[in-house]
Amino acid sequence: MIKPHLLQKYRQKYSMADKWKLIAGNTENISLVVVIPAYAEKEMLFSTLASLAQNSTSSLKHLFVLCVINNKKNSLPEVKVNNQQTLEYLDLLVNAKKTQSVKLKQDLKEKLQLIVETGLRIGYVDASSQGNELNDNEGGVGMARKIGMDMALHLLSQSASLKKLILCLDADTLVQENYLDAIQDCFHEKVKTAIVAYEHQEADTDEGKAAIYCYETFLRYWILGLKYAKSPYAYHSIGSTMVCSAEAYLAVRGMNRRQAGEDFYFLNKLAKIGSINYIKSTCVFPSARASFRVPFGTGRRIQRFLNREHEEYILYDPRVFEILAKWLLLMEKPLHYNEKDILVKTGSIHPSLPAFLEDYQFEDVWKRIRRNAKNEDTLKSQFHCWFDGFKTLKLINYLTRKFYPPIDMFVAVDSLLKMQQIPVPEFVRGAHHAGLAGQKRIVQYLREIT
Repeated sequence: MIKPHLLQKYRQKYSMADKWKLIAGNTENISLVVVIPAYAEKEMLFSTLASLAQNSTSSLKHLFVLCVINNKKNSLPEVKVNNQQTLEYLDLLVNAKKTQSVKLKQDLKEKLQLIVETGLRIGYVDASSQGNELNDNEGGVGMARKIGMDMALHLLSQSASLKKLILCLDADTLVQENYLDAIQDCFHEKVKTAIVAYEHQEADTDEGKAAIYCYETFLRYWILGLKYAKSPYAYHSIGSTMVCSAEAYLAVRGMNRRQAGEDFYFLNKLAKIGSINYIKSTCVFPSARASFRVPFGTGRRIQRFLNREHEEYILYDPRVFEILAKWLLLMEKPLHYNEKDILVKTGSIHPSLPAFLEDYQFEDVWKRIRRNAKNEDTLKSQFHCWFDGFKTLKLINYLTRKFYPPIDMFVAVDSLLKMQQIPVPEFVRGAHHAGLAGQKRIVQYLREIT
């Protein structure tokens, strides 16, 4: 249940729901809101909406889809034109207008008609037109998600439904027909956050395929390494896979406004109030296209690969995950050690680890945690809130930069699988010579085990 006083405090201090207007029809009896930020997505958004519309009639009954069409004041003119056309098409859907009399490409017309006929309820926010744009210094996907998710929180707070879920998608991400049902089946009273399994769409060219296989291998190798270390932050951080309860959203003070990496930081907060569940009974399919829209993430990594800006066939040396594993194991029995003991013991794990911890004022932090923790479970919980996903990433990058540079991708995958005593298929060992087909098999295998 959403506590009214907490909701009121959130709306007064953090919410963006009242700063933009929601254009929508019926918003009654909602238990799920899918939030989709869209930036020049006229060609992709309606395929995503059509894939949602093909979910079961029973799941669509309580669903509301909220699209946030956004750009900055200084965005390119072609972006703004694209967004205006997107708004026109969304207006057709919101008003459930027939599309026969509208001049549209046949493919788009069919998608719009399908969406109307299924009764998929859609609303939109115009954060694009003159006077409604996002500020140049904080506009981006984080801000767009926040606007939509804050509005979703408001809509769900008015619902009598016991389940109140906020789902995140991207405008270029397709879903399966059981997407909504699988998510609802996962959430019960104790589940606060989940991520949905994902597989990137196939690229159109061999070079594009190589790029996305390489990037997805990197993403899944990272999770494999964190699982080896038994980190509580071993979950995928991809925006289009995220689902949380309205209560959890409120508890972490909502989405951030970052222009990139907003999903990583949002899930990092959610992981501190409960486990991140993994829904493997359905799947979402993010686009594999290149993009310069954000400084990092899928689109930027694909563009970097295609431009040959960087050696892509390398991954973290598995030894960095061994060090992380030993550090986390040391902290499994924290009541036995004071801050001096810990720093001495970390020096035997790796000589540089004490210096890394001192850079983050570990001694002062640990004194405070021990002073306030009532028992060992609380102490462990507070430690993992401090040594979170962000500090985990910092440690891995520190060890990589100073001591263990990245190694060959295929050697790294082989080594990390062996470290975890996971069977290493022959095609992993022979991936150097197997070309694109071999890379695809590796990705498919990593999908199964991560």
